[in-house]
Amino acid sequence: QVQLVESGGGLVQAGGSLRLSCAASERTSRTNVMGWFRQVPGKEREFVAAIVTTAGFTRYADSVSGRFTISRDNAKNTIYLQMNALKPEDTATYYCAAKPGFIAQTAGAYDYWGQGTQVTVSS
Repeated sequence: QVQLVESGGGLVQAGGSLRLSCAASERTSRTNVMGWFRQVPGKEREFVAAIVTTAGFTRYADSVSGRFTISRDNAKNTIYLQMNALKPEDTATYYCAAKPGFIAQTAGAYDYWGQGTQVTVSS
């Protein structure tokens, strides 16, 4: 069973920055794609960004493109989400996820999930 552990959430003012980290318990085909989703109460889990850990290909949601950057450190089995120019609408619980194969933007396509980390952006 793959385990994903997120860290780095917190409270920040609008315009500020945060960096989230997600450490995977293994680096195998099961974690070939790792990504970030976010969710607010009463809404569906929303795709934020994903990366192919072997090749480095990335994909972003339109709402975060140009502000957020996803990266990986394969030596540490860890991915990062650098979030800049944060807006109050970025407030959510952020979840790390992993899957084999190719990048997908639907939560149901991912097999493994972290416990979530809260990001709150004040106006």
